[in-house]
Amino acid sequence: MSAELADESPKAVIPAFVQEAHEWLQQIHVALDELQQGPHPDRHVTLAHTIKSGIANMGEAAAAIGLSEIERASCSALPFVAAVENPNGRISTNDFVGLCKQLGHIYSALTRAARVACEAEAVSGHAEKLPVTIASGELLSILHRFRDQQARLGNYPRNLLAAVIAQVEGMKKNGGERCNITSLKEFLARWSDGEEAFLESVQKQLPAVAAEINRLKSEAGGGGQPSEQMQPIVEQVAQLSSAAQQVNAAQMLAFCTGLHSFLTLVMQGRVVVAVDKYTAVESRLIDNVKALQNWVEAGRMERSAISGILPA
Repeated sequence: MSAELADESPKAVIPAFVQEAHEWLQQIHVALDELQQGPHPDRHVTLAHTIKSGIANMGEAAAAIGLSEIERASCSALPFVAAVENPNGRISTNDFVGLCKQLGHIYSALTRAARVACEAEAVSGHAEKLPVTIASGELLSILHRFRDQQARLGNYPRNLLAAVIAQVEGMKKNGGERCNITSLKEFLARWSDGEEAFLESVQKQLPAVAAEINRLKSEAGGGGQPSEQMQPIVEQVAQLSSAAQQVNAAQMLAFCTGLHSFLTLVMQGRVVVAVDKYTAVESRLIDNVKALQNWVEAGRMERSAISGILPA
């Protein structure tokens, strides 16, 4: 739970906790959908960690404000995460079904907590405006129609709509008869904000990386040893790689991972690199930043379009 919520009294933060927990559940469902597609082992581990962390966070936050039903449901779900977190283990369809059912229990407990909180606020005369909700089946019909329309037009290459549909289908399958549209729209907005923040970070940090590559190129063939000043740049690239993984920027992740390995070898003096190799790295750096800009913009446009078809 965020620091802002932790400073409030338990009863006062229940509505905010419910909203935050819905966002955790949405992130968990997106990760679970990708996990079931059989990703690369490293990606599998990352997705499982996202699911486990989200559930653990919900359980801890629920315990802190006295929502014991949500705490118990979250704790009960963790063994089901353990059953699917090892990419080399024997994972069956039943393991995923079991985890989905447990997420359904959390969602149901969350719905009851929200209802109780709203009723309590109404009685006290301080009820806030309830979030916009819609029947899960009705929302799926809206999303499916939009998907069919976009399939004909081919407007959105990232196909983020598939993840949203899978998330809603998962909630409906596990007993979620209504979806919180307010929370879904906020989640879509934060999704875009996260990617745009990553792009901004890349644009701020890569000039220093480019300058270091240019320095190495200018000294190539001189017989000198790599400078210790490379260490901060190598660490910077590692941080960008980690950040790329957090926002699922696959192309930038692959580039930063490769660049980190390359610069590490250079720093350790284990390779001799020709000038044209550094030139190629500089070119790839520019190309990947442009590709990232296009990727972020495509995601922003698609999420904006999805948000636009949702009920007001």
